[in-house]
Amino acid sequence: MKVLYISFTIFIADQVSKLAIKGFSIPFLNIDWQGMHYGESIEIIGTFLRITFVENPGMAFGFEVGVIQKLFLSLFTLVAAIAIFYYLYKSKNGSLALRIGLALILGGALGNLMDRAFYGLFYDYAPLFYGKVVDFIQVEFWDFTLFGHTYETWPIFNIADSAVSVGVVVILLFHREEKKEELPEVKNIVSDDEETFSKQPNKLENGENNNREKVSI
Repeated sequence: MKVLYISFTIFIADQVSKLAIKGFSIPFLNIDWQGMHYGESIEIIGTFLRITFVENPGMAFGFEVGVIQKLFLSLFTLVAAIAIFYYLYKSKNGSLALRIGLALILGGALGNLMDRAFYGLFYDYAPLFYGKVVDFIQVEFWDFTLFGHTYETWPIFNIADSAVSVGVVVILLFHREEKKEELPEVKNIVSDDEETFSKQPNKLENGENNNREKVSI
């Protein structure tokens, strides 16, 4: 269950960064953080890496969906997060790479789910599950076309999106390597069993020969 610390860290880092970008207000504590203006951009590494405040009403990396699909996406994310948490709870001694990858995906999924589920209510612009995801990491890239849409820059994303992507890569790369390392051990077990079974017929034959000798006497 220690891998859940990864999920918790990702979730907190994602939400703190989003609140810092979007701004928030806690009247009874006299806290009023303005954040950035929508569309405002701050250069970090020239024009290659910038902090640009936008809100995404659809999926990760700016992919848009309809109203019904948005509700389905929010509910699906909730169910998937519960399923991942249950799996991590049950597979304490499972593959480390798989558990780390799933923990990253869980943290990212919960981070974006928080936006979709509650930001509309918090900021008073949409009902439950219809909020917009705060994105702010902008990386300049070459132009490319994906699903019929041409991008002149990489879609603006957030820490949660990054965690989900890294989690998938970890599972695809390192979990496969762990499986390969387990195969020689399985082969050794099989070979030992075969050797054991091969010795048993010889013992049986020797026993039969001894019985025959006793009968002949």
